[in-house]
Amino acid sequence: MNETLTNKMPKSGAVIFDHEKLDVYRLELGFIAWVTELLEHVSAAPVGKIAEVCDQLDRASLSSLLNTAEGNGKRQRQVRAKFFDDARGSATECAACLDALVAKKVVKEERIYEGKTILIRIVSMLCGLVDRFDSASDRIAEEAVEYHINGMKQDSRTRTTKKTRTRRNE
Repeated sequence: MNETLTNKMPKSGAVIFDHEKLDVYRLELGFIAWVTELLEHVSAAPVGKIAEVCDQLDRASLSSLLNTAEGNGKRQRQVRAKFFDDARGSATECAACLDALVAKKVVKEERIYEGKTILIRIVSMLCGLVDRFDSASDRIAEEAVEYHINGMKQDSRTRTTKKTRTRRNE
């Protein structure tokens, strides 16, 4: 993969969006460039054999990038987390498409190694973003609850509760 593409920051003084500053976004752009080269390479294979996989791989790689950009622009933490999680899902879908190309004997496993290595980094980074914005205070949890029957203490049971965040008055 072209390392200058994935590590290239916009020029000083250039107008950039916040998502362009994300390492994962630049890595996703690099993956799209890598996929484009792969798709050009496999286009020589019989069309009916791989057209759906190639189309899905192209769309999933773009979906990951777009969900990352859109998620980074959201203000609500849970909404951000959802978009980053959708981006993560699209990145793992890309990995499955690469596996399908190997299973269909269109490419050898060695050919997709670099792409899957990039995807592992992307998925790891997106998991970190999901964890960061999907705060523990918003998750459903099991709490131990004691209960009594006829004055006798029974075994501890759990009940499901949803913790909600209170809004700050500013």
